[in-house]
Amino acid sequence: MTNEKKGLVLINTGKGKGKTTAALGVLFRAWGQGFRICVIQFIKAETGRWGEVKAARKLGIEWHKTGVGFARTPQEKAEAAAKSQEAWALAQAKIVSGEYDLVILDEFTYPLSYGWLDTAETVAWFQENKPPDLHLLITGRDAPSPLIDYADTVTEMRNVKHVFEQGRKAQRGIDF
Repeated sequence: MTNEKKGLVLINTGKGKGKTTAALGVLFRAWGQGFRICVIQFIKAETGRWGEVKAARKLGIEWHKTGVGFARTPQEKAEAAAKSQEAWALAQAKIVSGEYDLVILDEFTYPLSYGWLDTAETVAWFQENKPPDLHLLITGRDAPSPLIDYADTVTEMRNVKHVFEQGRKAQRGIDF
C-alpha cells in the first residue's frame, strides 16, 4: 500500500440503476473536501430540469448537459452523435485546463458503445493528456474493455429488482 496521491479513473457501469447516483455520492464527498468539480452529461437533454442539476448549481458546481436524450430515429441519432463530439471536445478542454480536481463524464460510455467516439482513440487521449492528479469518474452501461482496463476502479451495477418492471413511472426526487 502506498499513500502516494494519484488522480484516479473510476467507472460506474452495468445494467442496474445507480451509476449516476453513485457518482453523485463521490461528487458531494469531493465537494465537501473542497474539490473543484465539473460534470459533463453526454446523453441527458440540455432542456432537462433534474434535481441533481438544480442542487449542483445552488452549490456552485459546474454542470453541463450536452445531449438530446436517448435517440431513436436516424435523425435523432445523427444529432446525438454530433452533440457527443461537441461534448467530448468540451470534456477534453476541461480535463486539461488544470481548473478541476474531479471531472465526471456522465453517460460517457454510450457514445463509445454506439461508435460515436472511438474507444481506442479516447483511451489513448486519456493516457496522454489526463493530468496525473485529476480524478476522472465515468458512468454508463456497457463500458468497453479498453476503458475498463485503463481504469483504477470499476463498479458494475446489477439490476436485482426495479420499480419500472412493475409498471411504475419515474418518481420526482428519487429518479430525477
